Amino acid sequence: MTAPQIGFISLGCPKALVDSEQILTRLRSEGYHISPTYKDADLVIVNTCGFIDAAVEESLDSIGEALAENGRVIVTGCLGARADEIRARHPEVLKITGAHALEEVVSAVHEHLPPAHDPFLHLVPPQGIKLTPAHYAYLKISEGCNQRCSFCIIPSMRGSLVSRPIQEVLQEAERLVTAGVKELLVISQDTGAYGVDLKYQPAQWQNNAIRTDIVDLASALGNLGVWVRMHYVYPYPHIDKIIPLMAEGKILPYLDIPFQHASSRILKLMKRPAAAENNLDRIRAWRNACPDITLRSTFIVGFPGETEQEFEELLAFLSEAQLDRVGAFAYSPVNGAAANALADPVPTEIKEERLARFMAHQADISAARLQQRIGRIETVLIDEVVAEGAVARSKADAPEIDGQIYIDGATHLKVGDWVKVELEEADEYDLWGKLI
Repeated sequence: MTAPQIGFISLGCPKALVDSEQILTRLRSEGYHISPTYKDADLVIVNTCGFIDAAVEESLDSIGEALAENGRVIVTGCLGARADEIRARHPEVLKITGAHALEEVVSAVHEHLPPAHDPFLHLVPPQGIKLTPAHYAYLKISEGCNQRCSFCIIPSMRGSLVSRPIQEVLQEAERLVTAGVKELLVISQDTGAYGVDLKYQPAQWQNNAIRTDIVDLASALGNLGVWVRMHYVYPYPHIDKIIPLMAEGKILPYLDIPFQHASSRILKLMKRPAAAENNLDRIRAWRNACPDITLRSTFIVGFPGETEQEFEELLAFLSEAQLDRVGAFAYSPVNGAAANALADPVPTEIKEERLARFMAHQADISAARLQQRIGRIETVLIDEVVAEGAVARSKADAPEIDGQIYIDGATHLKVGDWVKVELEEADEYDLWGKLI
């Protein structure tokens, strides 16, 4: 009997990608095969994103495309919290679940496409089904978020913080490393809050006492002999304790902190922790403790009520902070977000003009910081080998969102190799180097 075929599309952030990997791992273990096309699939699963309007529209369009090409679609993910909106556009979908709903999705697949074989006859690799390249993987340590930022609806979609037991996280990390993963990207909605819901309960790992918190987790991951990269970290005071681990080389000297703005008034309207001056002091302290640290952040421009003076304050913050990697987007109302009710929305043309100024300002900073690395010898991880040479990333570069390093002529290298390069050229975001 032919194995049932599942089509799949995963949209949105790395947290959603991990959910997709878990769904596919479970289905593959039960004898389902993954179809590369909608046409050849018996059923399609669409894992949606609902964070901003553009993501909602992309998700709805993707559902429509899957329905047009296949006709049998199960919807899951963040947009699933707005089932009425999905049904209004696509009433023929078979089932809608919310985010992080493994059992519901699998049950829906069983209902509409029963498994054809005994799951014990179907082997799955120990690390599970991964949607990333073999040499790096996302390690999700918690689900949900306790923050209630006024522009964000993630807690309403994914709930409050639920941390995974630390032994479970470390066991998954070990399986990934054993399978050949060279880089672990630690993710969650609020990585720095890991363990707070479990009251940082103590545990045992390899005959050592360990607390369920981000510092002990980072230290333990640092013993696995691979790159460990921290994402989505609020600047809580205890994050300072992670910086020495970076200085010692246990984890990568890389911190992804979503500051979002620099104006104290706007941060208060956003319901964000910390003030800009405190953040600048922390950045100075981190760089003193770990001079090689790479700081990445994201910002929102044109938030309701943002004045020209407050936007200029944000540009001044960028000049002072000298962040290495920065992403930004113009504020967009999100259905259900508290910020929608704030007074004085910024006109669209002003938001777009400020976004362009912001990105130009930061591009100059990024270019200058990359120029400072010219002449250095750095270890890089090979992501791709093409006809012209190899494409790599340094410790300062996360996949998909940061820059790359191009190595001309290095066609003998393999994806997943660590090699040393001397950096020779740079533009605003990328570098070129030669093999050492």
